[in-house]
Amino acid sequence: MSTFPAPHTAPHHVRARPGPAARRFGYVVGAAVNAVMLYLINRSPGWEAVPFLTDATTQVLALVNASMATGLVANLAYLKWDPAWLKALGDLVTTSVGVLSMVRVWQVWPLDFSDGSAWNVIARVLVGVGIVGGLIGAIASVARFFRALAVPPRPTD
Repeated sequence: MSTFPAPHTAPHHVRARPGPAARRFGYVVGAAVNAVMLYLINRSPGWEAVPFLTDATTQVLALVNASMATGLVANLAYLKWDPAWLKALGDLVTTSVGVLSMVRVWQVWPLDFSDGSAWNVIARVLVGVGIVGGLIGAIASVARFFRALAVPPRPTD
């Protein structure tokens, strides 16, 4: 009876990276969403057409735009080249700018729902969850960055 060595496989809890075509499709969708949002928010009437946004929105608009522009640029860069370490570093940058944007929204609070509306609480909770989730995502991106540097790239990356 002959025995062959078992092929090397990753542990079950480690997810394989999607294939290049799937990643590129995701980058195109991400870039398109960011581009459309930048256009809609900044053209006339843009954000002013949203009834619950106040004039204080102008105080957060620069960071909100920076967040979307960072995502757009990162996704366009990934279309050309997306090794795991670069993707992790890009995710760290985009997530950090997003967190800064949400913190600024929290500080200024350019949202005005009717008095007594549950939307005031719901919106605060969602922005708070976004900030905490973004911070966790940034930490995870740092870990993925260092892990990607420690592991030699696979031929399909």
